[in-house]
Amino acid sequence: MDVIELLPHLHLLRFPVGQAYLWRDGDESTLIDAGPAGSAAPIAARVEGQLRRIVLTHFHEDHVGGAAELAAVTGAEVLAHRLDALAVRGEVPGPPPVFEDWERPLHAEALRHLPQGEFARPPKLTELSEGDVLDFGGGARVVHVPGHTPGSLALHLPEHGVLFTGDAVAASPFDGKVMLGVFNVDRAQALDSFAKLAALGANLACFGHGDPIMGPWTPPPA
Repeated sequence: MDVIELLPHLHLLRFPVGQAYLWRDGDESTLIDAGPAGSAAPIAARVEGQLRRIVLTHFHEDHVGGAAELAAVTGAEVLAHRLDALAVRGEVPGPPPVFEDWERPLHAEALRHLPQGEFARPPKLTELSEGDVLDFGGGARVVHVPGHTPGSLALHLPEHGVLFTGDAVAASPFDGKVMLGVFNVDRAQALDSFAKLAALGANLACFGHGDPIMGPWTPPPA
């Protein structure tokens, strides 16, 4: 796991597939996404003070795989959007992506770097909805951004101008340009969600894949 400081109180945690973000308020921390299975120990080693909560942006294994173990070790509350909650808990399979042809080899390559087999699921989960405000970062507003999954969510911290997009938005690994996240269940919804996030005008956008960026961006063509 690579650790990159973005702000004095914000660090990016990068895994072979995907990434998470650790936000610190005084002696309490919040984790946005939890990495794939096996990530709990290295994440716990980076936490200063108490890990208060783990917010999951959606149900995919590279974002939720470490959540159950990390919650067991730290006592952190685990939160996810209500429309992805059953899939996060492993009670139902999540809907599969509708792949663009060019996405299929990318998906196969990502699977090659993820742990194989089932992983532990959070036994308890707090369900979130659009407009909920979480008690960190001066008030983190939950933004429902369906399309990548039905219950994908973003977190907007207006006081700090920071936005965590999950996989609704990504940065290209080739040129760093902002792009629509890949492997979506509904491309039309995903495009609408992208535009919704772009309109927030955050100063720092933190993606589930790719380097964070400073400043505004524009939606891609439909």
